[in-house]
Amino acid sequence: MNSILRSGELPGILKDCSVEQLEELCGEIRKVLIETVSQTGGHLASNLGVVELTVALHTVFESPVDQFIFDVGHQCYTHKILTGRLDQFMSLRQQGGISGFPKPKESEHDIFITGHSSTSISAACGFAAAKKIKGEPGKAIAIIGDGAFTGGMVYEGLNNAGYPDAYKNLIVVLNDNEMSISKNVGGIARYLASTRTKKSYLKIKRATKWLLNHIPFIGPKISQSISNSKSVLKEALYHSTLFEDLGFEYLGPVDGHNIKKLIEVFRVAKANNEKPVFIHVNTIKGKGFTSAEENPGAYHGISTIDIDDPNPPQLSEDSYSSVFGRALVRFGRNDERVCAVTAAMKYATGLHYFRKEFPDRFFDVGIAEAHAVTFSAALAQSGMLPVFAVYSTFLQRAYDQVLHDAAIGEIHLVLAVDRAGIVGDDGETHQGMFDPSFLSAIPNVTVYSPYTYDELEQTLKKAIFDLPGVVAVRYPRGGQINIANDAFTGKFQTQSICSYELFSSDQAVLVCSYGREFVQCANAYKGDFDLLRLNQIAPLPGGALDAAFGYSKIIFVEEGMKQGGIGEHFIAALKEMDYTGEFRHIGVDAQFLPQSTYEFALWENGLDAEGIRKILHGGVV
Repeated sequence: MNSILRSGELPGILKDCSVEQLEELCGEIRKVLIETVSQTGGHLASNLGVVELTVALHTVFESPVDQFIFDVGHQCYTHKILTGRLDQFMSLRQQGGISGFPKPKESEHDIFITGHSSTSISAACGFAAAKKIKGEPGKAIAIIGDGAFTGGMVYEGLNNAGYPDAYKNLIVVLNDNEMSISKNVGGIARYLASTRTKKSYLKIKRATKWLLNHIPFIGPKISQSISNSKSVLKEALYHSTLFEDLGFEYLGPVDGHNIKKLIEVFRVAKANNEKPVFIHVNTIKGKGFTSAEENPGAYHGISTIDIDDPNPPQLSEDSYSSVFGRALVRFGRNDERVCAVTAAMKYATGLHYFRKEFPDRFFDVGIAEAHAVTFSAALAQSGMLPVFAVYSTFLQRAYDQVLHDAAIGEIHLVLAVDRAGIVGDDGETHQGMFDPSFLSAIPNVTVYSPYTYDELEQTLKKAIFDLPGVVAVRYPRGGQINIANDAFTGKFQTQSICSYELFSSDQAVLVCSYGREFVQCANAYKGDFDLLRLNQIAPLPGGALDAAFGYSKIIFVEEGMKQGGIGEHFIAALKEMDYTGEFRHIGVDAQFLPQSTYEFALWENGLDAEGIRKILHGGVV
């Protein structure tokens, strides 16, 4: 049999394929996924779980007339392979290559950027409404995992989608690989679930309803009575009528690895033009790769791996996340008020250490960052010492809660802001470039940016036990980068916490920075400038401003946005002190950083040692 995958006729050819051919195609795709992601890194287990689901969608529907919105977008790899990007797939998440998330600039088949969870139903409602207004054909289809259902925005979208007659061209596909939202119980329930996925079911249902409603006097009453009785039976069998109560036609559950059944249920959904459709699909995360099936969490987001190694990838012990996690355990041993909160990221943020030792003080609230902050604020108001560990990019989703539910009330909670700064291969949606700007704008928020493991631990301790209000401690992805400049051997390795440090040799020029970026400044040093390192970046330490005031030229360098960044706050404060010297600011200038290596992103934005020296001598980055 000739390879469909290599035919160059995808996805159109799928409509002419037999079930056997489609099953063979799924096997080929899984092989490509495993071989590629093991070399490029990325999201493996989730993509292995949706191969048949995605192939069936492209077999029944016609992209981009039918619009697929993946949630979270990292489960879109099979979709990319089927829509003309097989030859580029080895460039996945690489500089200049294809994105690990849907990207409309990359392909007309990528309808919407979905790098953050729980957004697809709201987006699909918008696309469905636009189709109706413009009279365009096709369906808007949200493909969403069960984990995303812990995000509140899902229910806002579902509630909106249920308005009568508003979204008849909307389909929501629940990729359920863990929990059962609408549980099937016993043989009768399974029989009904099977029957509901057949074309004849909806046809007979509609015909019967039409006939009863046209019988004079008693017909409508009989129809309503049957409907009420059916609802009682359904609720007893499925324990939930949530989706139908919201206005959806519910189909499923269906085996997400059975191509034939998936095609059947998708064809029924495609033919339904009376109301939005909700399809419940059961899948196995990591399907087809034994190690990932047995331990899907470890193979969710991976770096490069040896696919022949049976041992699952481990979180590096040599990382800021691990140092944070182990330090929090030590603090928890000494004070029973210390609590740890995560939004479905306990391994990635290092909180699995705390969960193991203190399960009663560990809280995984699911993909619900806004809830996590308000929940933490209430813990704090009750006398606890909560620490919410969250990626910088995901903290953006809880901005209002930090401001309204914590900062206004001067409530003391700690934000451990992981992946702060450049993250590299995950690209625009995951870069941690904005937290200095938005956190420093909020009163009653203190922000620290330590650059060594020791300083992270000391700063975290101070944040938990010594400071009032909201305290954010931000640190980058990966491990500590040490200064590679002999002029600083033994310096800037403080054993006591400080808000800033000044290395002075009586030069007229001052280079100022914070966090990991400070290392690049130190490596640029050749005896021709003084160096100021900030640990506390908001509010700015008065001593640091006083120290900077006497310099004729200041260069402020930050691994964050220039707009609203710490450099802008720094020069504004100096201007209020009547500073008249020259000021230069190096940072990310009004752009979303694309995927690349960390090193390339530094070079591209003039944030490496070479770029700093170029600015120092009057160059333009």
